[in-house]
Amino acid sequence: MTDLPPYLRPFVLPVADAGEVRVERVGQVDLYHPAGTARTGAILFVHGGPGPAGLEVSPRDWPVYQGYATAAAQRGLVAAVVEHGLIRGLDQLVAAADDVEAAVGVLRADPRVDPGRVALWFFSGAGLLAGEWLDSRPDWLRCLLLTYPLLATPPGVDELVNAAEVIGRYDQGGGAASSDLPVLLTRVGRERAELAGPVAEFVSAGGAALDIIDVPKGQHGFDMLDHTEESRAAVTKALDWAIAHLGEDPTATSTSTSTLPIPTPTTTTTSPVSPVSSPVAKATTTVTKTPPAPKAPAVETISTAPDLTAVVATAFSFDTPATRVVDREHATYAAHDLEAFLALYSPTAQLQFADGTVLRGRRSLREHYRPLFEAGRCKTELQQRMMLGEWVVEQSVHHDSDQGPVPTIVLYRVQDGLIVEVRFLA
Repeated sequence: MTDLPPYLRPFVLPVADAGEVRVERVGQVDLYHPAGTARTGAILFVHGGPGPAGLEVSPRDWPVYQGYATAAAQRGLVAAVVEHGLIRGLDQLVAAADDVEAAVGVLRADPRVDPGRVALWFFSGAGLLAGEWLDSRPDWLRCLLLTYPLLATPPGVDELVNAAEVIGRYDQGGGAASSDLPVLLTRVGRERAELAGPVAEFVSAGGAALDIIDVPKGQHGFDMLDHTEESRAAVTKALDWAIAHLGEDPTATSTSTSTLPIPTPTTTTTSPVSPVSSPVAKATTTVTKTPPAPKAPAVETISTAPDLTAVVATAFSFDTPATRVVDREHATYAAHDLEAFLALYSPTAQLQFADGTVLRGRRSLREHYRPLFEAGRCKTELQQRMMLGEWVVEQSVHHDSDQGPVPTIVLYRVQDGLIVEVRFLA
């Protein structure tokens, strides 16, 4: 084991028997699903950085983060590990913050996740990303965890929100309405000096608002370097703490508004029907998706769509990685969660409307869709779905206040867990 680089050493908890945990890669996020079908709380694990020189294995493939996520899923939570830009250097801090925000959207849009019960868990250098979440404290954020964090931005690096300054605003005496965000710090006794000072400042500022797990003999990275009973107990306590704070809200009811509507694909069709020539069938699923009236971006030519005549001979398939991504896109649209919706698209995604106009990239999508999300004018009835390679082809009826019901064919191309292209056909 000592011949391995530190980041490839085993996780301190035994999680090898993970037979019922299903792992799915969605863009920059790996999702770990527990057995069963009930909606549950979720944890996003945010790795540290920068990475060592010559790094060949991405952090979400490191045993330590796979171990944390597997352990959480084995205990009934959905877990996720995000790959973010900080691994490439501190000059990527702002990009990394965007990566984490997008990952939150992917996780909260997952059909197995209660989007109102999410925890964020930051490690090492990712502590620099925690301050913004401590400051904003969204309603869905049930708790925040920091393990051997870096909390002071090194000289010459653009600073985000300072975690010590933020947590000080919400001390017990502050009276802030959102001051009850539970925060857990796991600190090690053999921490590096440049990290230990800011951690002490954070503890002093946090006061009674902080819960702390001490690992007196532990070093930075103890959860992969120090295979001791002390290390295992500390990790187990932290998991216990997160699970306790992600428990069901005793005041919640079955009609909670935090639940995302999840579209269920139709399974009643017994033979393929050409989506071009067939009449619109009776709706079997309702989602809120409408092809919006395009703005005036430049007209471009994008890649050739699949030959729809070939779809006629394609067997129906309703549970593939591509359809699960499209289902999440529908669910986030239905919930009017713009950032979660955009997180399911590639940064260079392109949408082509029936008149040939094109939107390209998340920025254009955000500008175009924001007023539609705010207005809530859209409704779509999904009729049927077909697959052709990496394309998901859907027949639906779009309801618009100006045009009335419009039968439409929409083609989604999915690659590596993200939507890279959408075409709306007349």
